[in-house]
Amino acid sequence: MADNNAVRPVDLRSDTVTRPTAGMRAAMAEAEVGDDVYGEDPTVNALEAEVAALFGHEAALFAPTGSMANQIALQVLVPPGNELLCDADAHVVTYEVGAAAAYGGISSRTWPAVGADLDPDLIASMVRPDGYHAVPTRAIAVEQTHNRGGGGVIPLATLGELRRTADQAGLGLHCDGARIWHAHVADGVPLASYGELFDTMSVCLSKGLGAPAGSLVIGSAEKIARARVVRKRMGGGMRQVGVLAAAGRYALRHHVDRLVEDHDRAARLAEALAPFGVLAGPVRTNIVPLDLTKCGFDAPTLGAAAREKGVLVSVLGPRTARLVTHHDLDDAGVERAVEVLTGIFRG
Repeated sequence: MADNNAVRPVDLRSDTVTRPTAGMRAAMAEAEVGDDVYGEDPTVNALEAEVAALFGHEAALFAPTGSMANQIALQVLVPPGNELLCDADAHVVTYEVGAAAAYGGISSRTWPAVGADLDPDLIASMVRPDGYHAVPTRAIAVEQTHNRGGGGVIPLATLGELRRTADQAGLGLHCDGARIWHAHVADGVPLASYGELFDTMSVCLSKGLGAPAGSLVIGSAEKIARARVVRKRMGGGMRQVGVLAAAGRYALRHHVDRLVEDHDRAARLAEALAPFGVLAGPVRTNIVPLDLTKCGFDAPTLGAAAREKGVLVSVLGPRTARLVTHHDLDDAGVERAVEVLTGIFRG
């Protein structure tokens, strides 16, 4: 029988391309389930309690996607016609197809895209209080790690300054923590230390942790009760979804500590590509951002050339590309990618 793995491309497009492991599939098959809309799925209830406890919060809510989890949290924090502050490359305003405005009636205002290198004083200066004809700011959102910021990690001290800004202005503070597990592993910051800084969080199970689907909204019991209503309104009420929650619980037990392997493999890619002057910034976690403005290739040309040789990269713009390491990528795959990409850049 042919080995399908022998012909499978080296896929560096995203950490969302992973497939459930054998152990995860077994956990899914054996999951005890019930009707989650009635709150009767024991595996979902256990996952929600586990994740809330990890971050030191009272409650959590399982959602099918990270985008829905983000938008639920934002609607809990920001009433219609009020304002959210975030950065110009934030996932919540870049990759969620206008959901904050379309579903929540939320007005967004952004600071210049700087990835994880935030300026708390600038953000504080942007806050608009209640006033005549002004759109009042109600919440600030940050992303940890930062996707379009090359997987950058916002320092805990910076987040602490933002928490003080939010407290002084009476604002909510939300964390899009789709890859917060990577920040936790990279900087050694306890998950609960992140949790105590935020009013709401979203955390994803289907990126670095390798589950097939699922994210959670985290917050106080009162906020999560409201979030449950918003989830239902958005069509996110699910039934016997414990089969997916079981994948998430398995991932939490088996796939968090191993993220350091993804970070090491990303560092190997960065080391190999650095001599060609294409790195867009330092590589801290599992994302290698590429800036091709000084290169002889544009991003679509690079993507096509790499694909022809069995390596898939993410094309983000005319001169911008991205490589992402993940659970399904081993050392041999990294070395194959190094061989292909360095060969392309050498011409």
